[in-house]
Amino acid sequence: MEAKLEYTLRIADNALILGQRLGEWCGHGPALEEDIALTNISLDLIGQARSLLTYAGELEGNGRDEDKMAFFRDAHDFRNVLLVEQKNGHFGDTIARQFLFDHFSWLFYDALLKSNDDTLRAIAEKSIKEVTYHRRHSSEWIIRLGDGTEESHSKIQESINELWAFTGEMYTPDKLDQQALADGYGVDLVQLSEYWKQNVAGVLRQATLNVPEDGWMQKGGKKGIHSEHLGYMLAEMQHIPRTYPDAQW
Repeated sequence: MEAKLEYTLRIADNALILGQRLGEWCGHGPALEEDIALTNISLDLIGQARSLLTYAGELEGNGRDEDKMAFFRDAHDFRNVLLVEQKNGHFGDTIARQFLFDHFSWLFYDALLKSNDDTLRAIAEKSIKEVTYHRRHSSEWIIRLGDGTEESHSKIQESINELWAFTGEMYTPDKLDQQALADGYGVDLVQLSEYWKQNVAGVLRQATLNVPEDGWMQKGGKKGIHSEHLGYMLAEMQHIPRTYPDAQW
């Protein structure tokens, strides 16, 4: 797979899969306002994925549009990090997952504003405005839950602890990340990781929560090696397009 295509798919698939996960909350939020908020964030992410998948299709050159890229790839063809495909769990689990990814996503798009690729830079310029809100929303909930009741504090700490092992994959560069950086269209993940750790730790302190100790980190998603959760999610997400591939809406 050509390097820039795969790099673009990594960004696109993170947005698409997390957007799909958040869409599962529609009609099930703990309060009407939060139900709407999660759904709107889902739509933002899917909008980012559409732009990125359209560009990925152009890079591939096989005539596949955003829908073909989203609905007609198998699990091993997806390049999202493992964090975003984890199940929603309870509301605190979802907020913890969102919080950890939002802080990465904001830093990533901010750095991508310096990309020498015009399309990636333009997508970053649009996305950074949306992700700024996402980051504020999830951070406020972390503080509210962490510095809330004894039960909310305990549950959100447990959620952070459980998901922490999935964070390293976001900011640990592999050969593709290094090539993208060297070629000028990618992001320096090593530099980004230091800011991510500082920003996340700052919010957790405000929330009276502990920063988990770094240990062995889960990885594989960026290379197409996924948890069982992704397969089940794709089966639901892709069912109608694959059942009626020539349908006109």
